[in-house]
Amino acid sequence: MSAAVYHSRLRQSAEERRAETHPLTWRLREDGELVGLAEYLDKDGYGAVREALAGDPEAVIATMKTANVRGRGGAGFSAGTKWGLTLTGGDLPRGYLVCNADEMEPGTFKDRLLMEQLPHLLIEGMILAGFANRSRQGYVFLRGEYRRAARALGQAIDEAREAGWLGGDIGGSGFDFDIALHTGAGRYICGEETALINSLEGRRANPRAKPPFPGQSGAWGKPTVVNNVETLCNVPGVLRHGADWYQGLSGGLSEDGGTKLFGVSGRVARPGLWELPMGTPAAELLDRAGGLAGGRDLKAWLPGGASTGFLLPEHLALALDFDTIGRAGSRLGTGLMTVVPDDQPMPALLRNLETFFARESCGWCTPCREGLPWTVRLLEALERGEGEPGDLERLESLARDLGPGRTFCAHAPGAAMPLESALTHFREEFEAGIARPAPRPVGEEG
Repeated sequence: MSAAVYHSRLRQSAEERRAETHPLTWRLREDGELVGLAEYLDKDGYGAVREALAGDPEAVIATMKTANVRGRGGAGFSAGTKWGLTLTGGDLPRGYLVCNADEMEPGTFKDRLLMEQLPHLLIEGMILAGFANRSRQGYVFLRGEYRRAARALGQAIDEAREAGWLGGDIGGSGFDFDIALHTGAGRYICGEETALINSLEGRRANPRAKPPFPGQSGAWGKPTVVNNVETLCNVPGVLRHGADWYQGLSGGLSEDGGTKLFGVSGRVARPGLWELPMGTPAAELLDRAGGLAGGRDLKAWLPGGASTGFLLPEHLALALDFDTIGRAGSRLGTGLMTVVPDDQPMPALLRNLETFFARESCGWCTPCREGLPWTVRLLEALERGEGEPGDLERLESLARDLGPGRTFCAHAPGAAMPLESALTHFREEFEAGIARPAPRPVGEEG
C-alpha cells in the first residue's frame, strides 16, 4: 500500500508483533489489508467474549480496574473506574455504549489504523464493554471523512451480526447487544463526550453541563459510557489474559499498564505508528522514526496532538506515559508525537494551530468564542512583523483566561496549552514580530 496515499501506517513487521506482547496489532496483516471474520476467528477472535459472557459484569469491571487501562483518547482516565460509576440496577433502563471514533485531533491517526484493518477487535471490545455496563445498544460515532473505516466497520458489523456475535442472546448467554455505525458531520468538538452525545441525538454539538455525567444520564437520558477506539481495543486482551499479564506488558517502564499505539509525524524520515510498551522513552520513538529528515535539528515536540504543550529536546529522555509527561508540564494526549524542526518559525506554527481551534469552537461560551479568534489576530500580526508592544502579555492573559476551569469544556484549555508553552520556551521568536518605531531623522526636533 502506497505511503503517499495512506499515512496511518504501522512500521512493525509481522515478526516483531506477537500475541503475548502486541495485543493491539499482532493480528494485522503484513499487506495492510482488512482482517475479516474468518481470519479474526482463526486468531483467537471473540475468545474473550465467550469467556466473559459466561461470568459476571462486575468481574469484568474489577479486572479492568486492576489492569489500570487508562483512556487512550487523551484524558487518561481509568476505563474500569468509569465503568464502575455507571448507574445500573433492575429498576433502571439499560443504556448505551458509545465508541468515540471521531479522530479529529491534529497529528493523530492511530484509531484509523485499527478501524480500517482490524474492525472486529473494536467490535469485540464494544461487546465486552456493553456487557460490563449492561448496555443494550452500541454506537460507533465515526469521523465522516473516514470512508474506508466506515466500509470496513459496516462490513464487520454485518459479519458479526450474521455469525451471532451481535444481536439477541449472544452465544446463548442471555445477553443481547447490537451496534450501529453513525458517521459525524466533521466537528472537532465532538471529541468531547457530551457534545458527541448531543450530535448523536441529532442536536447541535455543544457540550452539556456536568453533573449529571453520561454514566448517570447520557444519550436519550439513559446511562451511557463513551470510550475511545484504542481503549476499547485493549479490552479483549485484558479479559482473555488477565490484569497481571496486561500490567506486565509495560515491562516496568511505567505504572500504567499495557502497550500504546505511539506515532510520529512531521519532518521525520519514517512517519508512522508503533505498538510499544507504555513508558517507552520519547527518544526511542523518535529514533524508530529515523530522526528528523534532511539533517535538521529538533527544536520542540508535541507529545500527543495539537492540544498538548510543547516539550524540548532535553525532554526526550522522559517516559511516554500520562503522569510523567504531565509532570513535565504537558499531556500525553493521544501519544502521537509531532516534531518541530529548528527551521520552523514558532509564530507561524502557533497561528496555524490556533486558527484550527478558533474555527472548531462551538461558540457556547464567551472566552472560547471570543478569545480564540483574538488570539489568532494577535499571532497573525506577530507573524507579519506588525505586532505591538504588549501583544505578548495579551496572549499570556488570553492563555490564562482560556485555561482549565474558565470555560465550559476542555476545548479552550487544549488550545491554550501549546500557546502558553510556546511563549514560555520561544519568547524571543514572538518578540521578533513586534514592530519597532522608525528612527527619527537626524536633527528633527521632538
